[in-house]
Amino acid sequence: MELTGTRIIAAPRDVVWARLNDADTLRACIPGCSELTGNPDDGFEAVVTQKVGPVKATFKGAVVVSDARPPESYRISGEGKGGVAGFAKGGANVTLAEVEEGTELSYAVDAKVGGKIAQLGSRLIDSFSAKMADTFFENFKTQVEGGDGDETV
Repeated sequence: MELTGTRIIAAPRDVVWARLNDADTLRACIPGCSELTGNPDDGFEAVVTQKVGPVKATFKGAVVVSDARPPESYRISGEGKGGVAGFAKGGANVTLAEVEEGTELSYAVDAKVGGKIAQLGSRLIDSFSAKMADTFFENFKTQVEGGDGDETV
């Protein structure tokens, strides 16, 4: 499954780039994220709890940044295991472009799930994935434009 979208963020591209690589910012933006540590060079470790339909699971996994071209683009990808609930993996190609209003962030997200969660059906999974991506990028926009880094939207 693939999702695409854009957000205009009222901040300079170098600021947006720095925040895309900041563990505290990412933790605040990922829905259900209780822990995110690390850095872009060595990778991040994350703990995320989500409920998809009747299945609630805590996923533990790794997030890796690749193909970085500062401050223009990168790919961020990850995979998490949720025990009997299954697994989730995916990534996003993120591109930043300078625009009059600040920075245009464009993304293309791909996601896959397996195990018990995958049995819920593709329509539910696709809807959930779209909501997660939209929530992440809207939270990110809020964090960069005016969040103090300590709030979770």
